[in-house]
Amino acid sequence: MTTRETILKALFAALQTISGPKILRNDPLPERIPPEGLLILRDGDPGEPETMLSPLSYYWEHSASLEIFVQALDGDTRNQTMGALFQEIAAVLSNDPTLGGLCDRVTPQAPDTDTLAIEGAPSVQTAIVPIELIYVTASQLG
Repeated sequence: MTTRETILKALFAALQTISGPKILRNDPLPERIPPEGLLILRDGDPGEPETMLSPLSYYWEHSASLEIFVQALDGDTRNQTMGALFQEIAAVLSNDPTLGGLCDRVTPQAPDTDTLAIEGAPSVQTAIVPIELIYVTASQLG
């Protein structure tokens, strides 16, 4: 298994400690959003690494993303649930910012939020939280 995959699995495992929402990795958006919310971790873009020469290694600033979905009739309920999820995500990632030493640093970025109106159903509040993963590998393949 590559370093990249090991780190993404560790990030997914850390997110799974959040109680309440359903948590998926790289899955399509399901037809129904659970009342507690839905988180989907996307592997994202590792970008182009910087090459370090002695010893030959590759420094990555990988941008994964966490999609968050909350559906409720009431806007206040959506906002409170989304805010609580932001707090839990921040707590989980600040609790172990190196994923057990696998990464140099894991940093969540500011979320991009939106609300989707769905005909005949409660609105869905969405957010995308970029998560920067800083790590070094011995290969360009991660």
